[in-house]
Amino acid sequence: MEFIPIEIENIPYQFDIALGVDIFTIEVNYNERFDFFTIDLIKDDQVLVQGAKLVYGVPVFEGIEDHRFPVPLIFPVDEAGRESTVNWDNFGETVFLAYGEGEGDEDE
Repeated sequence: MEFIPIEIENIPYQFDIALGVDIFTIEVNYNERFDFFTIDLIKDDQVLVQGAKLVYGVPVFEGIEDHRFPVPLIFPVDEAGRESTVNWDNFGETVFLAYGEGEGDEDE
């Protein structure tokens, strides 16, 4: 599992990142009224998803079957296992945006 660095003080902002073999643009936004984050996923200047809400422990693009999406799962996680939500106080401090194998994807 690897982490996608998020600069919470710069939100809203976007950055390019290599996920698998493709380059994506991720835009990070924050809803101050309800204290949650969303991300937009862009590939080759085409918006694939806009406003995907970050829910702790849940893959961001869960349920979307599209060959244009990144191969590794992207999900918010706290490696210490103390958090259960993603909010302004913990995102980038104890909860991080990770990619790779999901929490439930253990090898048997």
